[in-house]
Amino acid sequence: MEPPDLDDVDRGILHMLQLDARNNSASVIADEVGVAPNTVRNRIDRLEAAGVIRGYHPHIDYERAGFQLRVVFVCTARVAERGDLADRVLDVEGVVGVTEILSGTENILVEAVSDTTDDLTRIAAGLEDLGLEIRDERFVKNARVQPFDNFGVDEARE
Repeated sequence: MEPPDLDDVDRGILHMLQLDARNNSASVIADEVGVAPNTVRNRIDRLEAAGVIRGYHPHIDYERAGFQLRVVFVCTARVAERGDLADRVLDVEGVVGVTEILSGTENILVEAVSDTTDDLTRIAAGLEDLGLEIRDERFVKNARVQPFDNFGVDEARE
């Protein structure tokens, strides 16, 4: 499917969803971008159908949820297998994210959470069983995210 051309209204909607998809209703977004709430709902439906919006995810504090250990496994996969392995990694219990890197030898980053070091060892063994070579393990203290600012609402209001 051809990616849609995003106009200022689409970008404004995406920005507002990135800020707070849970609490920014169609009416709130409509007020910010200067269109009717029904237009916002229709645009969101179109963006979802086009694959621009692929889901809505909570930002979880795993430590407060009882999982004190958060680690990024830096892995290597053969280029021909990289995409398939990245998909299969998500089936390993405890894995919460995987990033496929386009270049370099350390081309898959796997984020996992656990409450014990024994469980992290089990996760690492699961990654190796899939065929990944673990090059490094890095414990995460905190991660921060922010909206992509090229989806601002200012242009939508003009």
